[in-house]
Amino acid sequence: MAAKRQMLVTSALIYANGTPHLGHLVGYIQADIWVRLQKMLGADCVYICGSDSHGTPIMIQAEKMGITPTALIEEMHREQLRDFTDFYVEFDNYYSTHSPENRELVELIFKRHLDAGNITKRTIKQLFDPEKNMFLPDRYIKGECPNCGSKDQYGDNCEVCGATYLPTDLKNPYSTLTGAKPIEKESEHYFFKLQNHENFLKDWTRRGHLQEQVSNKLDEWFKDGLKEWDISRDAPYFGFTIPGEKDKYFYVWLDAPIGYMASFKNLCERRKDLDFDTYWKSESPVELYHFIGKDIIYFHALFWPAILHGANFRTPTAIFVNGFLTVNGQKMSKSRGTFLKARTYLDHLNPEYLRYYFAAKLSDRIEDLDINFEDFMQRVNSDLVGKFINIASRCASFINKIFAGTLANQLAEPELYQQFAQAGSEIAERYHQLEYSQAIRQIMALADRANQYIDEQKPWVLAKDPARKTEVQAVCSMGINLFRVLMIYLKPVLPHTAKQVESFLNIPPLQWHDKDTPLLGHAICDFKPLIQRIDPKQIEAMKMSSQQDMEKKITALETPMSAKEKEEKMELISIEDFSKVDLRIAKILEAESVEGADKLLRLKVSLGPDETRQIFAGIKSAYQPEELIGRHVVVVANLQPRKMRFGISEGMVLAAGPGGKDLWVVSPDPGAESGMKVK
Repeated sequence: MAAKRQMLVTSALIYANGTPHLGHLVGYIQADIWVRLQKMLGADCVYICGSDSHGTPIMIQAEKMGITPTALIEEMHREQLRDFTDFYVEFDNYYSTHSPENRELVELIFKRHLDAGNITKRTIKQLFDPEKNMFLPDRYIKGECPNCGSKDQYGDNCEVCGATYLPTDLKNPYSTLTGAKPIEKESEHYFFKLQNHENFLKDWTRRGHLQEQVSNKLDEWFKDGLKEWDISRDAPYFGFTIPGEKDKYFYVWLDAPIGYMASFKNLCERRKDLDFDTYWKSESPVELYHFIGKDIIYFHALFWPAILHGANFRTPTAIFVNGFLTVNGQKMSKSRGTFLKARTYLDHLNPEYLRYYFAAKLSDRIEDLDINFEDFMQRVNSDLVGKFINIASRCASFINKIFAGTLANQLAEPELYQQFAQAGSEIAERYHQLEYSQAIRQIMALADRANQYIDEQKPWVLAKDPARKTEVQAVCSMGINLFRVLMIYLKPVLPHTAKQVESFLNIPPLQWHDKDTPLLGHAICDFKPLIQRIDPKQIEAMKMSSQQDMEKKITALETPMSAKEKEEKMELISIEDFSKVDLRIAKILEAESVEGADKLLRLKVSLGPDETRQIFAGIKSAYQPEELIGRHVVVVANLQPRKMRFGISEGMVLAAGPGGKDLWVVSPDPGAESGMKVK
């Protein structure tokens, strides 16, 4: 008897500052389907995940909410697990990187690399926010790209030209936390010598552990040369302190993947049949698979194998990478109601609809998956209801009403059944190779064949002739058996429906090998509707709900103060204070509406022959963009640039009036020129 395959599967840890959205679910559903297949095939497959719970963003968000980072990550952990569970993503353990197991493993791995000479320490210059009194992570610094000059680019890479650089290379940088201009400050940091593992990585990345697209991408990084990796961060920071240090912490991207090991170690403490060392020792016979998004390839396919190998732990058997999710061919949009949180979807639609739709479109290629809601509705209604469930609903009523729920003792078409059963090997291989869309196409082709068989035999006609009663039982029993085989093939995708079908058929949980043995002379239960058609109104309600949720958040941020509150808040200023305000004449060169903002116009203004600014002005209710172009207005020119969700506003246009249509921009008399100071 062949030994049972042992597998450990992980999904990328979701960050603990928010709950899942539909984009996250692409990878989690892909992994869950794969794991469920392995378990149905008889493998000893363990599936773990958790919350990525450290880093500056969590610290900042908790501060804004007035709670501790620990309270924030605990709340998010509960909500994340709830959402995943409701989408039938079934982890064997869902843990957190903020755990004693993770601290222990991070310190162990750090010490092993330190002892091996893989870690060095040196002083570097970093950008520091003088107002927030903290060093700024790359994602909290923006400025002009040093390569192409594009504005509002993050401190590590340009989203316009794709260039990568150091935050200190940015032109006109500013802190996204306060808007302050960062200053350079020295700090001593720990670095992991990734280049020490270059030979190992070049070999490992070409030995079948990665998709070809990933290996080709890594070749580009090898050509550029592997660089040392900064694995420490300065206080204030939420994470694990580095042993022997007071104000230095392990960088989140060091302890996050080690969180896979910690989650498994935590599971081992509760399941005595699992042994941590057996799974993670350097020569482990267990298969290790990671499912990740394409945005974190560098960390998982270079840093992670090097970290493991250099610390004498096993490396992954394979890393599977998925693309992003788009909606109607575009990035998910909050203003269009297509940035959908998992919970918003669950409030309106069956989670198995999305599982099926993703499966019908996923392949082994690293391609973005697009969800078109019209196609989504038609595919679910046509495939799941019109083809698959239709087989059972057409046959069960005859078996229940005429034959007391008992199936025939023989198959009416043994050869047809054999065709269905034999298809299982190829379908399983399609799933295993991540070619889900091909598996679904093959399953639906079988569903078409089953419906064709029923149409040809016409049991509703046979039932009218008492002499042909046994034929009705044979035909409908055949239909039920074909339906059961299809349910086996769809069980990894539709686990909840499978449980309902198992109850309807009065059978134990379906396994893959059950396809080879038909149900004969078996009593089934009454058939109940399994999947309902999607009503277009459900999708519209979901979109509307998403838009309303976003509007509530914006309103909460923009809630005006009462007159009394304004009076209490009002502070008198001196003439010296007022003299600091630099009022200038500006000419409006461009004006346009801002998508997703009801009140704002984006203006490009000239303050003279050599200076232009971008300003967001809340005057949309009173002006059409085209009527402002060429007009001179008064602006506050020395206002601190303000980071808005639409971009940076580099000044303020003065306007007066009660609001709405009764709002007038302040304009100079004719003859004024751009750049003139207002006295």
